[in-house]
Amino acid sequence: MRHTALSPDAIFYLALAISIGLFLLYCVIATLGFIHPQDEFYRIGLVSGWCERIASGIFREPVNSLSNLAYVVVGLIIIKTLSNDAKLMQVDNKFHGLKPIALIYACSVILIGFGSMFMHGTQTRWGGWADNFGMVAYIVIPWLVNVSEMGRWSERRFIYIYLLGMIAYGASRWVFGKDLGINLDIFEVSIGLWFISEFLYRFWSTYLRWLSGLVGFVVAAVFGIMPGQILSDLGNYWWVILFWLPALISSHEPGATRRYPWFMFGVYNFLMAYIVWLQGYPDTTYCSPDSVLQPHAIWHLMTAFAAWCFFRFLRTQRYT
Repeated sequence: MRHTALSPDAIFYLALAISIGLFLLYCVIATLGFIHPQDEFYRIGLVSGWCERIASGIFREPVNSLSNLAYVVVGLIIIKTLSNDAKLMQVDNKFHGLKPIALIYACSVILIGFGSMFMHGTQTRWGGWADNFGMVAYIVIPWLVNVSEMGRWSERRFIYIYLLGMIAYGASRWVFGKDLGINLDIFEVSIGLWFISEFLYRFWSTYLRWLSGLVGFVVAAVFGIMPGQILSDLGNYWWVILFWLPALISSHEPGATRRYPWFMFGVYNFLMAYIVWLQGYPDTTYCSPDSVLQPHAIWHLMTAFAAWCFFRFLRTQRYT
């Protein structure tokens, strides 16, 4: 059993206290007028880019902001689950017990919630940065876990690469914006890398290793980017070369198996949420700016649940 400076229950309550503290800190600072820029007050009463009407309170988009607490709740449930594991017989699984990678996963889910809440709540550039940073901090974890196992990384190496990578990304995203100045959306590409690496994890072979990048084209097509469109404009879609990054790293068969019902349920939930997300724009059929039923808020609830599904999936891994 791994020994930590804090007891399992103390780690959960610490995470809970920090989460409550961050929420209250936002509320206090916003109430004191230190968050919302005065030169943006003219936008109050207009419809935001995510359909909800912009309010004058401490949350510019109240429903879209507060629905992000679903991620915080899911992240805390994951930490509670891990702390309960620590009291039982340990399982040889990175997502069972209070192990570093599992805790990073849980914290990234919480970070999604606060980052997105800051974006919808403030309508500021730094809020947009926090929103994107939280999403990327989460989405890179599953494919990094996959390639780290097939590349025989140590746990320490994984943590170093993850933390240094996120620091570099956060700085670059702040300076260069969403596409990092090179037309590269890390969040969108990472969705493809996750499916590619999961394909490799399930069907690894020397032959399929180098064909696995083609899975990325299938994922892109699901989200509306067709192979013909990519091949006719490779200068714009240069990032497809990254579809072979998992093959480059994954030099060994994983040596473990996973059960996929939770993965499929999570994917289904995410795709349904994506359909709902497409309705969360002004002038779409289901956009009602003054309603408490906001499509984008429903997206938050559904994807928070998807994060729980993927956590359950990763817990099914067993070494052969």
